[in-house]
Amino acid sequence: MSLDELPHWLPAWCRDHLGAEPTGVLFRSRQVSTVFGLRLAGGRDVVVKARADDGRAASCVAAQASLAERGYPCARPLTPVLRVGALAVHAEEFRPGGEVSQGDSPAVATASAHVFAQLMTKLAGVTVAPPLPNPPWVRWDHTDPGVWPAIDFLDSRDQSLVPDHIVGTAERTRRRLLAAGLPCVLGHADFEAQNLRWHGRALWAVHDWDSLAWQPEAALVGAASGSFASAGPPTLAPIESSEAFLSAYQDMRRHPFTAVELEVAWAASLWMAAYNARELALCHGPAAGAEALRAQTTERLRRANAS
Repeated sequence: MSLDELPHWLPAWCRDHLGAEPTGVLFRSRQVSTVFGLRLAGGRDVVVKARADDGRAASCVAAQASLAERGYPCARPLTPVLRVGALAVHAEEFRPGGEVSQGDSPAVATASAHVFAQLMTKLAGVTVAPPLPNPPWVRWDHTDPGVWPAIDFLDSRDQSLVPDHIVGTAERTRRRLLAAGLPCVLGHADFEAQNLRWHGRALWAVHDWDSLAWQPEAALVGAASGSFASAGPPTLAPIESSEAFLSAYQDMRRHPFTAVELEVAWAASLWMAAYNARELALCHGPAAGAEALRAQTTERLRRANAS
């Protein structure tokens, strides 16, 4: 991407809030946010993130800043969230390097659970306004019609492409999650291998702070237990690995889950997998996640007590 292809507002924004205009583009990516890696005049490298301003961004960036200030391995925000038209924009330090962990074995699950437990412990000491609405893949508490949260780019597609078992799984797990009545906490709702970077066995960086959520702890842990191994398109970890993740998390936090919390954890792992499988079906993505979901649904529903 060349400088000429940057959004018209971005060079002046960098000058006003970072003290220099871009002289080069390191990268551009787009998922929840549009992310620009930029080299500024004077040689400093920064990252600028822009996303639709739905009210969540300020809390997410404030939580990220709090963790960075306390030495947690994440990029340090350089600005608060600022409005640019309908966009929420902020800048943060560029934290390149590190490798993505591979594998979905119980041993990998245990190591991942330790990281997630440490992160949740850190976030328990952060006070921000709840980052609502929750990311759609953990937004089972929505008030939109039907089982899924309203997402225009998905809802406008041919819904017959979504197999009935995916819809049925989402309906059953949503009922179980909504019936639990557990208190909500702040947590990372996109705890996937692709969002972590390692130097050997040392954690170098946790990314994607736009995906903080306000849901019950057990639900956030359950979602992570199913998604931790996703290093590319989302998939669902084996049941024995999710079980190892949940066990290791409870040991690390010294907080045994109640029977209800365990059911909620298994239900959340299925809801997130069903949401992802629906999106991949509508967007003609790879089928691995949907195949894993189909193979594991019966047992995960049993563990979730989701009738």
